[in-house]
Amino acid sequence: MMKTLIDDRRNHTTVSDLRSLYLNLLKRVLTDTVFTAEPDDDESMQYLQDFIRHYIRGRALTMVPLARLDNLERCALDVIEHDVPGDFIETGVWRGGVTIFMRAIVEAYNQDRRVWVADSFTGLPEPDASKYPIEADTHHGKVMSTVYDHFAVGLDQVKENFVRFGFLDHRVRVLKGWFKDTLSSAEISQLAILRLDGDYYESTHDALVHLYPKLSPGGYVIIDDYGEDTWTYCRRAVDDYRERVGLRQPLAQVDSKCFYWKK
Repeated sequence: MMKTLIDDRRNHTTVSDLRSLYLNLLKRVLTDTVFTAEPDDDESMQYLQDFIRHYIRGRALTMVPLARLDNLERCALDVIEHDVPGDFIETGVWRGGVTIFMRAIVEAYNQDRRVWVADSFTGLPEPDASKYPIEADTHHGKVMSTVYDHFAVGLDQVKENFVRFGFLDHRVRVLKGWFKDTLSSAEISQLAILRLDGDYYESTHDALVHLYPKLSPGGYVIIDDYGEDTWTYCRRAVDDYRERVGLRQPLAQVDSKCFYWKK
């Protein structure tokens, strides 16, 4: 009887099922939620403590919660299904978890796309205090400077994380440096997924200015910190750019902080 049940299950398991199982497991590994729950998404002091314990001092390779990885997967599968041309990029990668997941999607669906890993690999840039006082206060605050270390993760560590999953190959392209210096000259012809996690106004705006024109129609823009208003002007950067170039596509909400739209 047991053998019959196993054989029946094998007969009904599709390639799509196997891809889904693989990617779902990988999301749990990257977020370190295989054996523990991720922190609740709220504004409490308990959340901050849990966030630091789980992500900053823990083993997770991304601070992006599962809901945002689910969103990234849905967007990626949509551009794959509809043959939207272009590569995938994340601007601001921390330990590299999201770009590792992008690379896994490329592998699972046998896509001829590159994954661009853009970061300073030395932390966040110094905000202009006269223009962005909230960001400047945050940047020099105790939590950002001593606990988060301005989210600085070296390139060697990020590469090693890719190696652990067997994904450091010719389809992974690194852009090291400040976005204002690297994105304008990057050899990117087309993009299908543009995921922005640069935290501050200028990092977000620079990414949109240099990369949004390369996003193919049908591609997606995902803004990780659009809903953050207490420590960053990310929302203003996005709104300013959209207003300047006349974008009217509605933004959809992933969770309390992350938003996206389809070009």
